[in-house]
Amino acid sequence: MKSFKNYGLKKYTEVLAARTPAPGGGSAAALTAALGAALLSMVANYSLEKSPHGQKIKTTLKISEQLRKRFLELVDLDAQAYLRFVQTRGAAPTKRAAARRRAQEVPLEVCALCYKAVQLAPTLVTYGNKNLLCDVQVGIELLLAAFNAARINVEINQ
Repeated sequence: MKSFKNYGLKKYTEVLAARTPAPGGGSAAALTAALGAALLSMVANYSLEKSPHGQKIKTTLKISEQLRKRFLELVDLDAQAYLRFVQTRGAAPTKRAAARRRAQEVPLEVCALCYKAVQLAPTLVTYGNKNLLCDVQVGIELLLAAFNAARINVEINQ
């Protein structure tokens, strides 16, 4: 399978819009989370120079970047897990159940990491560049949307 995380925006949205089982909602949720984490990273990067709390900002940046990169990996991992699940139609119940569990694990991880990312916001609101509070808020909204979308995928894949 191709690596969707390396697609440009135009190509990814074309593939997402196509009549194919993957990428789908789980992959889009992971990408949305990556965008939210990227906004938190942007605010941290802008805040490093002028904040007297540089170490707190650096720590926040390190975590937000780790999360952003993992979310991008999950864009592909979700698509792969869902395709494996689709391929088990007609397979033995145990094989299908294992594929279903894997299809649930990826969006569960997206949920957990979105929660972790949202916890970075207070540091950025308190010590970050005050001109970028809007970007923190948009990042949080994207992370909340990604969390809810991933949660829906977990529920549907039960």
